[in-house]
This record gives sequence, structure tokens and C-alpha cells, in this order.
Amino acid sequence: MILDAIVARTRADLAVRMAQAPADALRERIATMPATVDLVGALGRPGVSLIAECKRASPSRGALNTGLNSSELAVTYAGAGAAAISVLTEPHYFRGSADDLIAARRALDSAGLRRPVLRKDFIIAPYQLLEARAWGADAVLLIAAVLDDRMLARLMDEAVSLGLTPLVEVHDREELQRVLALGAGVVGINNRNLRDFRVDLNTTRELRTCVSGGVIVVSESGIRGPEDVAELGRMAVDAAL
Repeated sequence: MILDAIVARTRADLAVRMAQAPADALRERIATMPATVDLVGALGRPGVSLIAECKRASPSRGALNTGLNSSELAVTYAGAGAAAISVLTEPHYFRGSADDLIAARRALDSAGLRRPVLRKDFIIAPYQLLEARAWGADAVLLIAAVLDDRMLARLMDEAVSLGLTPLVEVHDREELQRVLALGAGVVGINNRNLRDFRVDLNTTRELRTCVSGGVIVVSESGIRGPEDVAELGRMAVDAAL
């Protein structure tokens, strides 16, 4: 399955990157960086907040915007009212990079636009959290489908210790129950099934009712326009990605 292939490629890439940029070097860089921007505060306002995404390609649709300029796009999104910016950094299937995230962060800071930046990738190891923080991310995506409970709990804890907000993604009721039991404070409901890439907005409708107050709920994928955002508002969803 494509999800398994992406995770396998991610594991292979990790060994190379860890040799190129040791964890201690990343920690030294992080120690000199300013505090992160609070994702919960950005998404916890009345109405449906928007997390706008910088994405060059996807496995399901191929090339989307190969000439993407993440610095310009991030500033445009923020200027138009986006509450947060998501940047794909997975290089093989989504054609993203660290450079895209770094450029988006720098551009937002230069423009005086204080928006949280989410690293969207297939995070399977604590080293990737150090990368995210060193690149300027404020939040990270953690996908329940590719993590067992032990690693998910560890990544959530270590993300928070670095000042990163974990956005924990689920697709079904079982995954949702797992992440809520682990104390996830920001839950992303992916309307796209990562195993076959089918999209159904009813996934959010069905799972939203299982989440109690105090948890930020983000609906991900398959959101086509204002009508869908309005529908998410009627479901009491906090944000759309």
C-alpha cells in the first residue's frame, strides 16, 4: 500500500539526514531560537479557522504546484486571514522540503505576520521533531495510522517539551479513541483514507460527535469551498485544513 511505501522511504531517509545533521547540532540551534507560536490559541477562536497549505504534489493527484514559492504563498495566506500555515516537507511523494518550511517561516516573520507553521510529514521518530523545531515549525502532524500507542505517546510528549503543538490525525473511530486516551489536545480528522485515498466529508461528521469539549477539532482534506466550511461550522469543527 502507498502508506506503507511512504513510511518505508521515510525510515530510509532518516538515517541519511541524521548523519548529515546530528541531533546535538539541532538542539544547539533550537536553543538560540525564539519561542514558538501557539497553534491552540490560533485555532481556538469563534468560527472555523483555516489552516492553509503549501503543497507541491500528492500521491493521489500528482503534480499540483511544482513551482510553488512557499514564502510568497505563506504571506498571501496569512494576509488573507489564514490562522495557520501547513507546509509539506515529505520529498518523494509530495515533493516538499525543509527549505519550503524554512522559507515560509522567515517570510512570515519578516512580514510581521505571527502565524503558527505546521510541519506536515510522516513523523515516525523523535529526531524529526528536532528537525521541525530547528526549521522553524510551531506544530507537527502525528498520524495515528503509522504509530503504535507507545511511540505516539512519546512523540506527543517530546513535541510539547520542544514547544511544538502535536496535531494528531485520525481517520476512524478506533484511532480517535486511541489518541483521546493518550490525551491529544488537537485532533485532526482526515476525510481522506490514507490506504485508498478515497475522500468523504462524512468522516468528520461521524467522528466529531465522539470528541468532547476542550479538544480542538480540525477537519482535513476534501474541503472544496465556503459551503463545506459552513457545513463544518454546523458540526462545531474548530478548523479546516
